Amino acid sequence: MRKDNRSSVSEFILLGLPIHQEQGLYYALFLAMYLTMVLGNLLIIMLIWLDSHLHTPMYFFLSHLAFTDISFSSVTVPKMLMNMLTQSPSIPYAGCISQEFFFLLFGGIDSFLLTSMAYDRYVAICHPLRYTTIMSQSLCCLLVALSWVLSYASALVHTLLLADLSFCRDNTVPHFFCELSALLKLSSSDTTINELVILPVGTVVITLPFICILISYGCIGATILKTPSVKGICKALSTCGSHLSVVSLYYGAIIGLYLVPSSNNTNDNEVIVAVLYTLVTPMLNPFIYSLRNRDMKGALRNILSRTFSL
Repeated sequence: MRKDNRSSVSEFILLGLPIHQEQGLYYALFLAMYLTMVLGNLLIIMLIWLDSHLHTPMYFFLSHLAFTDISFSSVTVPKMLMNMLTQSPSIPYAGCISQEFFFLLFGGIDSFLLTSMAYDRYVAICHPLRYTTIMSQSLCCLLVALSWVLSYASALVHTLLLADLSFCRDNTVPHFFCELSALLKLSSSDTTINELVILPVGTVVITLPFICILISYGCIGATILKTPSVKGICKALSTCGSHLSVVSLYYGAIIGLYLVPSSNNTNDNEVIVAVLYTLVTPMLNPFIYSLRNRDMKGALRNILSRTFSL
């Protein structure tokens, strides 16, 4: 219990996934997916770090995205797996608030990094002669730092407002992690300010980056159409295809859940979609960037050949 007595609960109960049968099978499945996600993203970071050919702005952002994906999933998935294994779904009050903070932090960084990567592709295709000048090391570091600062600020605002609420009526969270909207519904305090803050902060963290991505790819499409050719289209697809796939997965899940309200969106559906963008999308990112990227496959072959030649 907190010393200021703003909250009368010392822990929350996470109901977890809407799975009532064969929990052992689902535990093994999600554990395998989580380990695949961690190892795949660590492989991307290692390849970019070891291969000098990948020391470019695009792969600089990709390495940070891989680290963020690991962190983003690790905020929620290990606790979910532990609860499935032990059948003890409780989480301390402080742990719940901390989980909500880091979930929002790394989710926001993901969004900003995808925007930075879209801008990088825009400069590469629309201004190829000025690419090295525009995408300097200082600008890349600035964009990454800005992603952290803005995400930290947005997560801190939500967390401070959430920590000021009282939870006296119920402590059962109908989710597998401490999701912000689920916690607001449980509060016995007035959540008007919290709900008002969600729209402007969500606009900065999700909507504006998504609009910037659309503008970047709109400019890329306009540039390609000025000199239409099969070779140009194939080059653009090879350059942007992986990033577009990741953007579609990430924003598709968020838009489907939060921006397209539907009477069919039950709590179970929300939980399933949350699994999609907290575990499935980060797991698929390494496959997308490795299987559809010649540079990554070449770097992997080089490192494997050097390893086995020793």
